[in-house]
Parts: sequence; structure tokens; C-alpha cells
Amino acid sequence: MMKALMVFTGWCILFVLCWPIALFALILFPVVWLVSLPLRLLGIAVEALFDFVRALLFLPARLLGWRRQS
Repeated sequence: MMKALMVFTGWCILFVLCWPIALFALILFPVVWLVSLPLRLLGIAVEALFDFVRALLFLPARLLGWRRQS
């Protein structure tokens, strides 16, 4: 919530100082979000793959009863 308020306040200040750039940023934001969406999905998939490989590598230790020291 606080991040959204700070972004909105920054945009309002930019709008007062230079309204063409503020309007351009307002129009460009959804385009950038749409372009970055597949990259986020790819990042989630890669992270899941690494977690799966890690689980496979630690499976023998877990089967033998190894516990992490706190």
C-alpha cells in the first residue's frame, strides 16, 4: 500500500513538473507490464525447476533421516 502511494505521489510531482513525460509514463506502464509478464512466468518456472532438482539431490539424505541443524 505504501509503495503504491509513493508511486502515485511521484507521478503527481512529475505531472506538475513535466506533464508530457508523466502522460507518456502512464501510457507506457501497461505495455512494459505486458512485456515483462512472460519473463516473470519464465522466472517462476526456472525457480520451480531448481527447487525440484534440489529436492532430488537431497532425497537420499532425507530418506536416511538427516535433519538440518538450527
